[in-house]
Amino acid sequence: MPRSLWKGSISFGLVNIPVVLYSAENRNNFDLTLLDRRDMKPVGFKRYNKGSGKEVGWDQIVKGYEYDKGRFVVLTDEDFRRANVEATQTIDIVNFVRAEDIAPMSFETPYYLAPDKRGEKGYVLLRETLKKTGKAAVATVVIRTRQYMAALIPWSEMIILNTLRYANELRPSKELELPATKAKSTHVIPRELDMAMKLVEEMSEPWKPERYKDTYHGDLMRLIQK
Repeated sequence: MPRSLWKGSISFGLVNIPVVLYSAENRNNFDLTLLDRRDMKPVGFKRYNKGSGKEVGWDQIVKGYEYDKGRFVVLTDEDFRRANVEATQTIDIVNFVRAEDIAPMSFETPYYLAPDKRGEKGYVLLRETLKKTGKAAVATVVIRTRQYMAALIPWSEMIILNTLRYANELRPSKELELPATKAKSTHVIPRELDMAMKLVEEMSEPWKPERYKDTYHGDLMRLIQK
């Protein structure tokens, strides 16, 4: 059984659906150690006080927000939790939009949502409603200590929660030099489009994600073993 990140609920209007949130990622990261090339000894990094130059232990470190030059407000883990107690336990649906209208670059990190005790019926009702309407639920949620905008999207028997980037986190694209659809210099004639569509059809097949392998990860592991 995977370890859950938290238990809470999906909330909209008078509806409250108990759910459990799980991470959907399993990244292929290499655990590499930094070495001193002269003697191949591991390189360490010290946490030190920039005033005294002395090393500082983890038990003496706190988080602070610099509101003025050299002046800080110290925040504890409890402060982060108390900032919005309700939000830390709630996926608060703001509205519903057409799923296809969410731009691909807005998606950030996927999570699995599963129903908690007594949440099965509400979970299925929301999932099937999203499927039939082609909608995604836009919500706010706090994961760990940060609030996110997220989209709830049905997938097979599951509801996926995918965190979204805010509009101000995306770089504007209007400065890119993109060819216009009807520009004379790049005008696509019907015959060219038909040929391209035929090629796409010939190369089309059902989506099978297990078919695609991280060849870089495998090649690097073989090199390490060799």
